[in-house]
Amino acid sequence: LLSCWGGLDIVSGVIMGNRSLEPDYHCYPAPMRYCIGLDSHVLLEQLGPDQAARLVEENLRRPQCVGVKLYPGYNHQYISDPMYTPVYKLARTYHKPVAVHMGQTAGSTGKLKYSHPLTLDEVAADWPDVQFVMCHFGNPFLADAAAVLEKNPNVCADLSGLLDGPVALDAYFARQRAYVDQLRGWMEYVEDWSRFLFGTDFPGVDVANYVEFIRRL
Repeated sequence: LLSCWGGLDIVSGVIMGNRSLEPDYHCYPAPMRYCIGLDSHVLLEQLGPDQAARLVEENLRRPQCVGVKLYPGYNHQYISDPMYTPVYKLARTYHKPVAVHMGQTAGSTGKLKYSHPLTLDEVAADWPDVQFVMCHFGNPFLADAAAVLEKNPNVCADLSGLLDGPVALDAYFARQRAYVDQLRGWMEYVEDWSRFLFGTDFPGVDVANYVEFIRRL
């Protein structure tokens, strides 16, 4: 990843993944920080909610851990499920955001009803003192995603994972003109560019190619 950043003026990045909750598993080079990933099977089966919360807190105490990442859609539970309450309490206590996978899943085993952007609206309204990041801008549910951002000041979105692999951009923007116009339009609807974060979803995309894609947007 560091080699892919060469010449792109990228000075830092946040690693997101669902490795072990043990802090020792999360040692990254100095320019990088990480979000601790929380799968529902860890909460429900492996550790249980109490032990999982203890390990999440150990990570959040570390300055290099900048938040929590949840994976609804891949996990077949709504993020409003009470099992996530300790996570939101910890995020509020340590003033660190909760990033949430929203929108399309990779592969057919995910269930989109759990990762629809409107499910984040419920949680954001109930936890106004917690900052949430809607990953992938809820793509392709863009109208609903924009409505959730506009309504909830504690929600922002990242623009990661909107492409798959390196893409010939001239051909893509011509072929997907209707989609790109909608994406631009709903981003403009929010009327606050500071609510959008750059992201890549590496290694699913080519970083240099993706930087150019976001520039064109």
